[in-house]
Amino acid sequence: MSALKSKRTGLLIFICIMVIGLVYFFFFNHVGIKLAHSNMRQLSWHLREIGWPGKVIGMALIFCQTFFPFIPFVVVAGTNVAIFGIKMGFVVNYVMSCLGAISSFYFARYYGHAWVEKKLDRFPLVTQFSKRMEQHGFLYVLIGRLIPILPSSAINFSAGLTRMKFRQFFWGTILGKFPIVFLESMIAHDLFHFQRYKGRLLLLLGILVVLLFLGNSVKRALAPKAK
Repeated sequence: MSALKSKRTGLLIFICIMVIGLVYFFFFNHVGIKLAHSNMRQLSWHLREIGWPGKVIGMALIFCQTFFPFIPFVVVAGTNVAIFGIKMGFVVNYVMSCLGAISSFYFARYYGHAWVEKKLDRFPLVTQFSKRMEQHGFLYVLIGRLIPILPSSAINFSAGLTRMKFRQFFWGTILGKFPIVFLESMIAHDLFHFQRYKGRLLLLLGILVVLLFLGNSVKRALAPKAK
């Protein structure tokens, strides 16, 4: 029991350090302020310019984007693809995204339960999806990852409020995030090299549109039950 308590305390300290560090960097450091107001191409250029700390920042951005999606995922994913290359960039995006999701789950379950519950209660769709996750944990986490029904952060936090087992969330996240992170990393890569990969980019965007359409269909199916 004490070992579990130590792990929870360690995770909380780690999250707090990450958040405080990023808040300081993006709001009080002139380099961070410049990055926060950059587009994907500018952001990647700035991070490459500062060397290895830029790689660390790119990795941290993916992790923290899971908690605070103030920058669209595809922008941060594209930045890492530009910094690390398509293969390593995808690995960084995938691993840090999964770690961020797992940390969000634990935060909601053990530390911020009341706060997260209060925030999510305002959204009936999240409530309905949470009920299904509680009944069919792995399946609905997997579906929520593959199809953009809810923002990833909402799935992470709402799953932490349910009684689903962690292993269901873990495998639903590990399997579900792989194709969608790969898709967004490839889209970001092809945006950087539009003239060379515009045919493939159109195909990838077409797949994304289909996924968005499916997600919207699921939202409509859940909405009446929220009343």
